[in-house]
Amino acid sequence: MYITRWAVLLSVFWLLLSGYIQPLLLSFGAISVIVVLVVLQRMNDVDQKQQPLGTGLPLIRYLPWLFGQIVSSSIHVTKLIWGSAEKVSPSFAKIDIKEVPDNCHALYANSVTLTPGTLSVDLVDGVVSVHALQKSSIEAIKQGAMQRKIAGIWGERK
Repeated sequence: MYITRWAVLLSVFWLLLSGYIQPLLLSFGAISVIVVLVVLQRMNDVDQKQQPLGTGLPLIRYLPWLFGQIVSSSIHVTKLIWGSAEKVSPSFAKIDIKEVPDNCHALYANSVTLTPGTLSVDLVDGVVSVHALQKSSIEAIKQGAMQRKIAGIWGERK
């Protein structure tokens, strides 16, 4: 059932991205999906732990908030780029993500990277290294709104 879900999800995703329904392209898509499924099965055989699909209510609750953050920060970065160079103050910081559940550390790091003006550079032992165009962006990340959002949606740290 696990592999079947992934097969359906990947096939639909491939069709949405390609937009073509021609025999040659469909065969390329099928081959791509099969290769990914074989790799996924081999990875599951190695670690003996299947990762659930990240769908459902938590995803529905998180994506609108994340999209809002992306739009808001995009506007901020656009103003920063069009404004004077003095407003740019590149900064780098290591952020402890103790509030984020262990299985969501990569989600947190990717969410930081998706937010314009910030980039997750490294993720080691619950500490994310972040580069930002402005020092105020680092301060906003340190305030922990994204950490609290992820912890609130995907549960407490285990």
